[in-house]
Amino acid sequence: MSDFEAALCTVTFRKLPADEIVALAAKARLAAVEWAGDAHVPPGDTATARTVRRLCESAGLKTSYGSYVAPPSDDLSALAPALATAVALGASNIRIWPGTRQRDSKDYSANERRAAADAIRDMAAEAARHGVTVSLEYHPQTLTDESRSALSLIEAVGHPNVYLYWQPRPGLPLDDAVAEIARIGEHISHVHVFAWDRARNRFPLASAADYWQTALAAMPASRWTGRRFAMLEFVAGDEPAAFLADAATLRKILKVEFPPGASAAADE
Repeated sequence: MSDFEAALCTVTFRKLPADEIVALAAKARLAAVEWAGDAHVPPGDTATARTVRRLCESAGLKTSYGSYVAPPSDDLSALAPALATAVALGASNIRIWPGTRQRDSKDYSANERRAAADAIRDMAAEAARHGVTVSLEYHPQTLTDESRSALSLIEAVGHPNVYLYWQPRPGLPLDDAVAEIARIGEHISHVHVFAWDRARNRFPLASAADYWQTALAAMPASRWTGRRFAMLEFVAGDEPAAFLADAATLRKILKVEFPPGASAAADE
């Protein structure tokens, strides 16, 4: 059984209200929801965050906060409203974007990389004061767009409160994915799960079940000590039915034990 638990990123359903997303997550028997800071829980809107927190607590769902804070373009003053929102949401983790968005890691000078590392370190220290971990998005056109750059950044930051997400670049061959995981796995907190091809066409997760089983099984021991979530992201057609099917597949990939009286057939 994987130590990851099934979860959802709400960017998958930007047009749905929070209560409908919580209902879907509960129906899918997920463990957590990562709330999008550009859609459902805007940074600084602590009233909405508290409302969403109550919805999640009622459904037994843990929370994470998906911010779009991007150091060093964003500094501590930009982190403040996002962090306050994460705290109001009851989120134990906040995601930030390393480096200026839409810029390849190879285009950074040594001084620019140093500035990013310094800013992330300051943000990690501030988040730690509030009991919140910081995880860096692992994404094309960031300072974590490939594993060597990501590892170099983590080492330059040098703060124990900073971790990495992981997701495969669309179309990444499985052997390359396993090599990435081996290189950065000790720093991985959570993963984003989807089934895309190189052209970013979306497919049912069942079509990539073997890929994800192999990738997740390849995860080495991590210094992360909390609960770990494999978060579904961007299902085919943004359709709730596609999400529910993918959630059932993800639960099987993770080999989640069913509660007493339930069976795998309930997820079909």
